This record gives sequence, C-alpha cells and structure tokens, in this order.
Amino acid sequence: TTPILPPSPASEHRRSSLEDGFDQYISDVNWAQIFQVSLVTMGFLFEIQQSFISIFTDAAPSWRCDNSDCRDSSDQCRIPPDSWSWSSPATTSIISEWSLQCSGPLVNALPSSSFFIGSLIGGFVVATISDSKIGRKNTIVLSCLIMSVAGVLTALSGNIWTYSAFRFLAGLGRASVGATGMVLGTEMVGKKLRDRIGIIAYIWAPLGFISLPGIAYWYRNDSWRWIYIWSSIPCLIYSFLVMFFGRESPRWLFLRRRREEFERTIRYLAASENKTATNNFFFTRWDEEEECIETHAITILLSKRWSFRRLAAVIMAGFGLGLVYYGLPLGLETLSFNIYLSVALNAASEIPAAILTFVFVGRFRRRILILNLAVVSAISSIVCGMVRFDRIQISLELASFVAAVIAFDIFLIYVLELFPTCVRNTAMSIFRQAVMLGGAMGPLAAAAGKGNAFAIYAAANALYGSMVIFLPETKGRIWADTMDEEE
Repeated sequence: TTPILPPSPASEHRRSSLEDGFDQYISDVNWAQIFQVSLVTMGFLFEIQQSFISIFTDAAPSWRCDNSDCRDSSDQCRIPPDSWSWSSPATTSIISEWSLQCSGPLVNALPSSSFFIGSLIGGFVVATISDSKIGRKNTIVLSCLIMSVAGVLTALSGNIWTYSAFRFLAGLGRASVGATGMVLGTEMVGKKLRDRIGIIAYIWAPLGFISLPGIAYWYRNDSWRWIYIWSSIPCLIYSFLVMFFGRESPRWLFLRRRREEFERTIRYLAASENKTATNNFFFTRWDEEEECIETHAITILLSKRWSFRRLAAVIMAGFGLGLVYYGLPLGLETLSFNIYLSVALNAASEIPAAILTFVFVGRFRRRILILNLAVVSAISSIVCGMVRFDRIQISLELASFVAAVIAFDIFLIYVLELFPTCVRNTAMSIFRQAVMLGGAMGPLAAAAGKGNAFAIYAAANALYGSMVIFLPETKGRIWADTMDEEE
C-alpha cells in the first residue's frame, strides 16, 4: 500500500543503511553460511518424509482369491473372509493389519486428516512463539523433537485410534520445521543471494521424498512400523545437531536486543576480513532501530490493513498450492501406473524443479512467473484426467506436479519478501498451514476418482494463480525488519 505521507528521509536512510550493513558483512557466501543454511534447512527432508509416509503405510494392499467362492473383481466386503487373502504379509499396511478394508473412507482417511489438522494447529502455536519468544533455531529443535518422538510412538500403535492420535502429534511438530528453516536460512545471507540460497532447501525436500519409497520398498514384505522408525530416528539425531551446532538468525537477535549473541553470530557468519569490524557499524545503530515489541506476531499482522490483505491472499494461495502439491502424489494410486515407480518419479522431479527455480527466481518477476506456472499445471491436470494410456497419464501428472513444485518454491520466497522480520516466520508458517489445509483435502480429492480429482487440481491451480493479482511485486526490494518500515 502507498502511505498518504511519504516516509521520512531519515527513516528511509536508516532502513537502507541497516540492510546495507547486513549485506556488507554477510553478502559474500562462505563455508560458515553454507554449513548453517544446509543444517537449518535439512529439516525439509524429515518434514517431507512425515508428510508422505502414509502413501505406503496406509495403502490398501492387493489381495487374491483362494477358492471359487470369489473372483478378483469382487468386493472384499461382500465375499466370505476365508475365500480371499492378502497378496503380501498383513503387517505391510495398517489397512491389512487392523482389517480396515471395509471401514469406509472416513476411518481410513482419519490418520492423514489427523496429521494435517495437527499441522494446522501447530503452525499457529509454534510459529508465533518463534517470532516473539524462543527464536528460529529453538523452534526447529522443538519441532523436530516432537515430530521424531511422535513417529516412534506411531510405530508402537495398536489400533487406528492411537495411530491417528500420534499422527496428530507428529503434525503438531512438523508444522514449523520447513517454514522456520527457510526463514532462518535466508536471514543468514546477504540480499544478493537471498532468493537463490533457497536452492539448498529445495534439494533437501526431494531427497526426503526420494528416500521414502526406498525405505518403503526395503520393508515391502515386512512391517509398516519399520518405515516410521527409520524415518524418525534420523530426525531425532538431527534435532540435537541443530541444538549444538546451529546458529540463531542475526536479524531476529538484533530486533530482540540480544547483543552478545548477535555479536557472536554476526562474527561467525561474516567474511574473515569483516569479523573485527562488525561492532562499529551495528552497535552505533542499536538504539536507533526500534525494538520488535512484545506482542504476538499474529496480532501485529491482523492490526494493519495492508498486512491483513496480504495475509488473506497468501492463505488462499497456500490452500490452492497445498491441494495440488500434496494432492497429486496422494492421488497417484488412481493412475494406471506402478505406485513405487510413480512416487519415485514424482520425488525425482523435485530436483529439476529446484534447479529451474534457481534459474527463474533471479530472472522473472514473482507475479507473472507464478501465474504462468499455474496455467501450465492446470492444463496438464485437465488433460491427465481425460486420457487413459498410463505413460501419457504419468507424463502429464509429472508436468503438472513440476509446475506446481516450482510455483510452491517461488511462493515460499515471495512470502519471505512480503513480510518484515518481526512477523516473517509467523506469516510463513500461516502460509504453510494453509498449504497443509489444502493438502488435507488431497485424500478427499483422490477419493473422487481420477477425472474429478484432476479437475479439482486444475481449479486449485486457478485459485493460487489468481491470488497474485492482489499482491505487490517484490523482486529486488530491500527487506524490512519492522511493520513501519514495510508500510
């Protein structure tokens, strides 16, 4: 929004000089920054594993007829139980182990829905204290601890109800892992490379996605519980690595007036020739910069008309992106293609998507790029729902998914640029929760059948693509730290 009165030259100078100060000392990417960004964004790997693990653990296994009383095309629930059997051991899925094949879609979708609902609640709770109380680093540690412990407990579940409860707990922890890691990583580098450093985060996500079908395939004839264990224990180890070796955001420390910690962090991240000069610049401005007030970030976001409008558009866009980003992989079982191979192809496609994001983000404006990607994904979804040949289906599904992944990656950067430091993590987490809410609709969309599901995905593409009309362009802008600066 354009203010009635232009900002004073003094405030504009203070804002630009502070940004220049950060850029002067941490603009040249060094090994310390690469290590920190890689470490704090690695949580994407475990977040993705927990988000898509139900594709394998909650899948309905194939079955076979054992006598002439049934035929392979028969409904399992309408034939004698002793006339058929599972093609693989019953322990490979919760459906077969707990005999849920006739429980109906609501019961079978309960674990996935519980996970997404937990993510929604956790995002609002954890993200707010990240901006106002405990900081970015501790948020990652706390979230990963909750997510990993919940994963181990899920493996110990004895029925669908305790299983769903622990999935809800995992969702609570998962809510802020990727969002906070993305915010923390970008706040550790200068503005010249800020939009491109996210490529590291985008590499972790497909690695998590690719590793998941590998783990599931290894235990395809064993218990589904091992998939949870071997995706949760590394996450537990990771949380301790961040606790002992991770650094806090220098921008957050500066706004919170934590001088000693800020000094240690900025010296650690600065280039070697700047390590002794940082005090001279920043601490002369310590009293000039307004402190991030002791107010919940969500309250701050809702108190300004411009931030409320941006937040509303971001939420709507996040819902559409989530429905496509999570819905397409969750709906792969509706296609006439091998489930392990199709998941692996979708996972592998995130790597070229990350590379294309790296290329596009520095060349094109955010709004026009997201809009074009939405059009490509929507058209691919519509055609995919109409064709019958399996190879054409998977090719169109991959095209739709890659376009949606690039749009999602670009939108993550876009949200970071739309909001100032003191509310940035909260805004990012709210966006991610909107994404998860859209993802929660993914199983329902998949249950609607292939044709209807891909029509829903096309409509979701239109939703997030249209939302950029209501948002300002941010490419090349200086990052603000306070609400007044952004306004």
